[in-house]
Parts: sequence; C-alpha cells; structure tokens
Amino acid sequence: MHLIEARDLCYSYRNDIAALRDVNFIAGRKSRIAVIGANGAGKSTLFKHFNGILKPTSGDVLIRGEPITRKNIREVRKFVGIVFQNPDDQIFSPTVEQDVAFGPTNLGLDENTVGHRVDEALRLVGIEDLRERVPHHLSGGEKKRVAIAGVIAMEPQVMVMDEPTAGLDPQGVSDLISFVNTLPEKYGITVLLSTHHLDIVPEMADFIYVMDRGSIVGKGTVNEIFMQDDLLRRSRLEVPALPRLIRSLRAHGIDIPLGFTYEEAERAFLAAFREKP
Repeated sequence: MHLIEARDLCYSYRNDIAALRDVNFIAGRKSRIAVIGANGAGKSTLFKHFNGILKPTSGDVLIRGEPITRKNIREVRKFVGIVFQNPDDQIFSPTVEQDVAFGPTNLGLDENTVGHRVDEALRLVGIEDLRERVPHHLSGGEKKRVAIAGVIAMEPQVMVMDEPTAGLDPQGVSDLISFVNTLPEKYGITVLLSTHHLDIVPEMADFIYVMDRGSIVGKGTVNEIFMQDDLLRRSRLEVPALPRLIRSLRAHGIDIPLGFTYEEAERAFLAAFREKP
C-alpha cells in the first residue's frame, strides 16, 4: 500500500483554468521524492491535495489506500504535514514555542506530551534558543525552521515541503539539506519536496517527477531524469551545473565518471586529474 497515491488527478480553479491534468503520482515509505518544474507548473497545487487543502475536480487522492473524506481529514493532516513556501502563511502565534505547540495541542494531547513534542521539534531543527522569540521578528531562515518544527511536532509520516530553500542563504540551504536527509532513515518520514532550483535535487531526492503546465511529463531516478536534456528544456528547466560540466568534459574526450552531487563530482574529478605516482 502506498502512503500517497494520485490517480488521474485533475483540478481547475474557479476561472476554469486547468491547474492539474490527469496526474498520477505515488509515494512510498521512507522515500525522498522531488517534484520539479518551472514556476506555474502545478507543484504547489498538487501538494495541496495531499492533505485535503484542495479537493480534486476529478480523479482521486488516496492516503494509505483511502480517499480523503470529512471523517478522516483530521487524521490525514496529522499523517501528511505541509511546510509552505512562505513560512508567514503558517506562523501566527505570539512565541515560537506556542506556534510549535499549536498542532499537537489541537490534536487533544495532554500538556506533558505537547511539551515533549515541542522540545524535541525545537531540538531537531536547532532553534531551542528561539523558544521565547516572537516569530515575525525572526529572519526568513529562522521562520522556515519554525514552520518545519511545527510540522515535526505533529509527528507526520509524510513531510511535504514546497520550495523549501526559498529565502535561505547558502548556510541555511546546507543546514536544511542535512536535516531533511536524516528524516527517512532515522525517523521513517517520507519527504516530498518541490523546487525549480535543480542543483539541490541530487542532494535531497532519489526519485523525481517532472511537471509542466499541470501535467507529469517525466519520472525516474536522478540519473534518468538529468540525462534527458530535451525533457528538461521542454519543461523550462536546466540540467544542474555539475553534471553539465562533467558531460562537457566527456564530450571533449576527458574520461571522467558522471556525477550529480558534490561528493560524486569531487570523486570523479580526483579520479580523472589526480597525478599518477
């Protein structure tokens, strides 16, 4: 049974503009999945269906094999947590601690359980020192961490992150990647993320869906997708810098293995250019 499945999912806004067209999507346990596409491709609209924020115009969204209904919407939103692109869309409490506690409190948990979850979420995201701060006085990166902590405190099985690196500085991006990559194996959380910045995808995902104008136009592993220049070009995307550079060197006759992450590229360059004894 899949954790999340979309079957022939279609969605149109009130002006009858089709935002999603016959989308089929699967997410399994402990997965790291990236949904890539240019702005307006439909990534955010798709994600909002995964915990019932939007309802399909046609087709189905199944959570653990069951459709989303009024009866199970509370459980669905506990099971699937969403971190929005703009953290201001989900941060509203007077202090960071109260904001992170909001979700668990609304689940009806006792005070001790809520306190434990808040402490653990703040620790995991590295913002224990911000506990008493006013969220709207924080930096963009700090707000993003607060939003993530609020979702973590709900103990979801799926974390959906819409453009997670938006507004972060390079160190913030690096910290986010390191944190997110602990979630599947260490905590059993499936991670779904959307982005149009492809350089981070090999660091954060094992499988990719490519979206363009509301449709899934490609899917596969990182290697499979990033070898399809025509697909990415048609989808208004560009191959990340590292594999593009390595492929250029190979085209000029330099024997170098293809790499997609920084570590893979580093090993490839060292193997190709290290002086022989």
